[in-house]
Amino acid sequence: MDPLTNKVIKVSIPRSSLDSIPTSFATVSLGKPSDSLLLKLSAISSAGFKGVELGFPDLVSFASEYHKKEIKEDDYDRLCEAGKGVKMICEQSNLKIIMLQPFSNFEGWKKGSKERKEAFERAKGWIRIMQSVGTDMLQVGSSDSPNISTSKEDIVSDIRELADMLAEHKLRLAYENWCWSTHAPTWQNVWEIIKEVDRPNVGLCLDTFQTAGGEYGDPTTSHGLISDKGIQHKLEMNFKASLLALTREVPPEKIYLLQISDAYKMTTPIRDEVVDGLKPRARWSHSYRPYPFNGGYLPVVQVVKAVLGTGFRGWFSMEVFDGGPSGSKFTKIEDFASFTKGAMESHRKLLDASADS
Repeated sequence: MDPLTNKVIKVSIPRSSLDSIPTSFATVSLGKPSDSLLLKLSAISSAGFKGVELGFPDLVSFASEYHKKEIKEDDYDRLCEAGKGVKMICEQSNLKIIMLQPFSNFEGWKKGSKERKEAFERAKGWIRIMQSVGTDMLQVGSSDSPNISTSKEDIVSDIRELADMLAEHKLRLAYENWCWSTHAPTWQNVWEIIKEVDRPNVGLCLDTFQTAGGEYGDPTTSHGLISDKGIQHKLEMNFKASLLALTREVPPEKIYLLQISDAYKMTTPIRDEVVDGLKPRARWSHSYRPYPFNGGYLPVVQVVKAVLGTGFRGWFSMEVFDGGPSGSKFTKIEDFASFTKGAMESHRKLLDASADS
């Protein structure tokens, strides 16, 4: 139902139309970066996933093991050499590296500043890594640095310049809203930027947590819901209006992937302040995100239905950070296989729940 007009809006989502959706899993969602990347990839492949999001911290750790010495994050020669090894392992495991992530705090730095120069140098290095591992997509999260410009003109200019750098190598940019971002915490914010950037190689990285966790859930409240929206009916109406707009406004070809995760309702609300440079939703995101149907409470299915309603049938990628309800009990190496199998079962349940009954 359109919450503004009270007219019923029906988008058909047959279950059979979802069978071809490819599945991916993020390497950063298993254990710690220091844990074996080989074991992570083996567990992901064995569970039936066809793709991986390669986490930069996992690559750095693998490179240190590969070269038998500590490799720094800007040692792009050695990272690229190790990346070729990762590519070979993925090919042997029938896994496609769909994306390199997370490229953060890139946009909005003052022109001529040291930070802006470093951001673009980092971009050049990551492009080299993308080529070495054989992926064509870079995930860029909307910056959460407090010291950047929030001018839309500045943000658009930086993202457009990065898109053009990537285009020279036939690479794409998947722009994601981080729900604690300084300048673009919602999918609408990022979508408006993408439209102004106006480049064919720039699209959305949508995320069930970033959408529902930013526009519906709130870890700083005892009930886990955004309270400044007034009564829950108003909150529900606003959230449904946002999802309806997503379905209506975003062409499926501009959605590059949908990341999947839920969130735990906080037993003790997170303090509404910045701690160690992290806002409340950032701390929630980093440690309290299980896969769906595994203890979370966010309206994940509603988000998935809205995305499917656009016609999108591309990558569904599990990106979870599950420290349990306490936020401190992450998956151990010996549990990798069972965890990824549980994630695949969650994927199947999610498709069943999102299709027409």
